[in-house]
Amino acid sequence: MATTKKAVSTSAIGLNSEACGKLADKLNVLLSDYQVFYQNTRGFHWNIKGEKFFELHIKFEELYNDQQIKIDEIAERILTLGFIPLHSFDDYLKVSEIKPIKNITDGKKGLQYVLDALKIIIQKERELLSLSEKAEDEGTNSLMGDYVVQQEKLVWMYSAYLG
Repeated sequence: MATTKKAVSTSAIGLNSEACGKLADKLNVLLSDYQVFYQNTRGFHWNIKGEKFFELHIKFEELYNDQQIKIDEIAERILTLGFIPLHSFDDYLKVSEIKPIKNITDGKKGLQYVLDALKIIIQKERELLSLSEKAEDEGTNSLMGDYVVQQEKLVWMYSAYLG
């Protein structure tokens, strides 16, 4: 007796299309978080004052430059999965858990914000790790794994700086 299998739709890269849609949705939320985090970090870089100005000014710049690269990689991953990345601040603000913050001039407050934002982002990247593993999506999985490793180190370093 022959059994019939339900046909599974696959994406252009051979992954289950439904799984790609779920991944793209989660990646769009992460993209939104990164966009708000990026803009806030630029503000810290511009507005920081005080005795630690020179070192924090440089660190915030390093951070937002890294975020800019990650934003591009996440958007391109969404496209690779066959979906459209969000690309307006209105859309970002609707779904981002990270909220805009204004007029931070104190370096310690800025770094604490960075730690709080990284906690949110790492949690979402870990969710994407689990989801991408189940979908056999090595591209997303590898990207998220690399991000988590880098960001866990940043959390350690910024926490040590704050004491």
